[in-house]
Parts: sequence; C-alpha cells; structure tokens
Amino acid sequence: MLSRGPALCGFPRGPPERRRILPALPSPPDPVQIEPLTAPVRTRFAPSPTGPLHIGGARTALFVWAYARHHGGQFILRIEDTDPERSERRWEDEILDGFRWLGIDWDEGPDVGGPFGPYRQSERAAMHLGVAAQLRRAGWAYPCFCTRERLDAVREQQQARRETARYDGLCRDLDDETVKRRIDAGETFVLRFRVPEGSTTFQDQIRGRVTFEHAEVDDWVMVRGDGAPTYNLVCVCDDSAMQISHVIRGEEHLVNTPKQILLYQALGEPIPSFAHVPLMLAVGGKKMSKRDGDTALADYRRKGYPVEAVINFLALQGWALDGETEVFSRQQLVEHFDVGVVSKSGSVFDLQKLSWLSEQYVRTESPGQVLDHGLPYLESAGLANAAAVAADRAWFERATETARERITTYSDLPDQLAYLFAADDAVEYDEKALAAATKQGTVHLAAWHAWARERLVEPIDAAALGAATKDWIGESGIKLPQLFQPLRCVLSGKPGGPDLFEIVALLGAARTTARIESGLARLTAAAEPS
Repeated sequence: MLSRGPALCGFPRGPPERRRILPALPSPPDPVQIEPLTAPVRTRFAPSPTGPLHIGGARTALFVWAYARHHGGQFILRIEDTDPERSERRWEDEILDGFRWLGIDWDEGPDVGGPFGPYRQSERAAMHLGVAAQLRRAGWAYPCFCTRERLDAVREQQQARRETARYDGLCRDLDDETVKRRIDAGETFVLRFRVPEGSTTFQDQIRGRVTFEHAEVDDWVMVRGDGAPTYNLVCVCDDSAMQISHVIRGEEHLVNTPKQILLYQALGEPIPSFAHVPLMLAVGGKKMSKRDGDTALADYRRKGYPVEAVINFLALQGWALDGETEVFSRQQLVEHFDVGVVSKSGSVFDLQKLSWLSEQYVRTESPGQVLDHGLPYLESAGLANAAAVAADRAWFERATETARERITTYSDLPDQLAYLFAADDAVEYDEKALAAATKQGTVHLAAWHAWARERLVEPIDAAALGAATKDWIGESGIKLPQLFQPLRCVLSGKPGGPDLFEIVALLGAARTTARIESGLARLTAAAEPS
C-alpha cells in the first residue's frame, strides 16, 4: 500500500525529466493514512555483507520473495554495505550464492543490474548526502556539535532519572549565524533529523495498528561526523528511489519505522506498506545466538540438509500452508503465501523439526539423487570420488539405497557406507555389535559359512540367499540372532542396519568370505578371558 505525500523529492528514480527539487514542506500529518494499493508490488531484501547470512535473515528473505512472486511483482536485492570497515565482497558473494541455492531469484540487483541501480548502497552515497542537504535547507535537519562525552553524560543522567535515553536537543535551535561560525571554525558535527511533536500511527500487515509517540523518538543522526549517511536515511532514500511498495523485514526494525515514515513525509514521497516479521527464537524463547547452535544459512547447506527441507522449515517459522500440511514445496509456498497471516509472536527454531523434514525429503529422492547429493561428503571422507562412482554407478546406487532410510542429511551418507570401504580384516566393530556377537558365539557362524561357501557365487542373489539361509536356520534348530548377530558384526561392524544379504551382495563372495574368516578369529579372541 502506498500513501502519497504532498510532492516528490529529487531522487534519481528514472529518466532525468522525472526528477524534481524538494520544496519546503509543512509539518507531517498525523496519523499516517495508508491508501489502498494501486502500484505494482515491488519488494526488496537488503542484507549487510558484514558476515554470513543469518538463518533468520534467510527466512525473512524467503517471505519477501514469496510475497512478490505470489502477487506477480518484483523482488529486488540491494546490498547495504555502508559499513566500510566490516563490509567485505566475500560475504556479499556468499549471501548471493546462498540465495541461489535456496532458489530465491531477483529481478534487480548488484549482479544483474536494473533500472534503479546501482544496487550497492555505498555507490549511492552522493544521492544520500544530496537528500540530506535538501532536508537541511528545508528545516528538517540541523547540525549537532555535541561531543560523544557530552552525549554519554546526558544519557547517564537520563538513566539515573529513569527517563528514556534520547538527545536533549541542545543544538536543535541554534541560529544560522552560530552554526556557520562553528562550522567555519572546523568543529565536527553530525546532521540530525528534526522530529516534530505528535505521534506516528501506521498499519502493519502483521501487527495491525501501531502507534509511536514522538516524545519517544530521538532526533536521530542522518549523517555522521565523518560524512557517512546512516541506515535510516539511506534506507528511505533507496526504497523510495527504487519505488519499493512493500517493506517486509524483521521486527528489530520496528523502532525505525516512525523515523522512516517521518522522513518519507518530509520528502513528500510515497509511504510503503510495512510488515515486521517476528524473530526466530532459540529453544527457551531467547534470541538465537551462536551459543544455541548454527545460526548461518551456510551451516545448514554444508551439513547436507536438502534445500527443499530448509525452505519448507523456514516457511513454517511463523507461517503455515493450511494449519495441517507440514511438507510442501516452494511452488506451494508461492501459491499460498500471505504475509498478513504470519504470526505476531516469535517462532522457536526446532532443530528436531528440521531434521524430520530433512528425512522426509531424503526418502522421496531416488538412490541416484541421494548419491549425487552425498558424493561431496563421500569425497571429503576419502571413500570415493566422482570417477569411482561413474565407473561403478549401479553398485554405488545400490549401496546408497541400503542407507537412504537411515540418514537425515546427505552428510550422514559416509558414516552409513564406510564399512563397505574398510579393509576386510580391519572392519571397526561397534561395542554393542561386538557384545551381541560374542554372546552368541562363533559356532553357528562357522557352520553357516561352511554351508554358504558353494552358494556365494557371483552375482549373488540377496533375496534367494536370504530365503535359503532361513531354511537352513530352521533345519539347524537355532534362532535367528544366533547367526545374524555375529554375521552382521563381522560384515559391517554395526549392531543394526540394512538387510544382511544385501550387504553380502554388495561385498561380493570374496570379500564376504574374507570378512567372515577374519571375524571368526577376532570374535574368538574377544570371547577369551583376558
């Protein structure tokens, strides 16, 4: 929704003939009346390239993107790199790569361009400072010469009196002559926005009607002493210049909204519709931090979560498809997304829920798909490389099929398949597997091995061998665990896992025999008293 102010300011919003000069404006109206949406939907996400993309930021970006796509609108990616000391291109690259992985595409951005560029805020500083100068000439901004020491002292006094900490307005009404003299003398100053009396009320798409009393809104700094424009100034300048119709962002920015609305009004620019998404919380209801686990989107990608599971999980953080369906696609998200039904309360980041969703998606994939996704992890573990997989693709897919039901993420695949690549005389025995095997002894394993020798003929038919073995067990008058527990231990070293005869088929006759012969000796030695 857009609310038109009295005039357009001089933003470079398109062809030169559209640019106008900022007029002197009256005090902003109160409250803000937002008119029905008539303009095309244009949303944006503006990450700061000062570190990895937070998982909560990825969720917000997903909501912003889904809203634009649902309404047939445009999604703009803008880089807020106005902190030169902390901003790095490598973080920008990682953020963009993360969005590509999620399938979040953008219509305009730093890499694809667009009609309202540039899309890095550091490259728009001249425009920001030009707007600040116009606001100063119109009386909406004023120089403040207060030192950091004075401001700290004022804040301490206000806190001692249990008052809201805010600028006390010492420089607010300095006359022009005094201001000029102090600037000419070389005094450092910041440029502050002059907040008028009254209040600002707006309709938040998630939170409903929100009111801020101006007595609680500081005369905020627009331009720092070093000449750098601040967040609220550049945000409004760029959102207005890029004709952003809907600002969907995290609730930590809610306190910035009255400052920005006042700035829109002072500039005579359209006011976008706002929606403030609640925070993602750690278990216990506190804000997520690194102490609570992984907080970066890249961490979940590196750990091998299916991208579809991550998208599904993020969408469920404060939104629901229909209140019942938990597993749904990116396409279904776009078809049904409504920011107005996003929960007002914070959502708890439940890693168990993400793991459950991950399992659902892994199990819907073919063995070949799981293998392809898991190959980087097999390579990292030193078990196989792309050439080896290509040379024996059918065997690797069959092995993956035995593990698919037992993995949560693609990174779990090496652990499930490692026994197949171990030296036959050095299979690592799990303590539980070894205890169960030694309890059963080796007599029945040795007997089965003698019986099975002539039946271990390539290619091994796992189903036929399993059926014949069960007949042999019945004829021998023993119970399944008496054979299966020691056999599983010597073949895989694990107390449980895939069908035993699938393991035999994967290992082949020679390796199965070698493992049993080595295992008989190892189990015998393990059973002997020390």
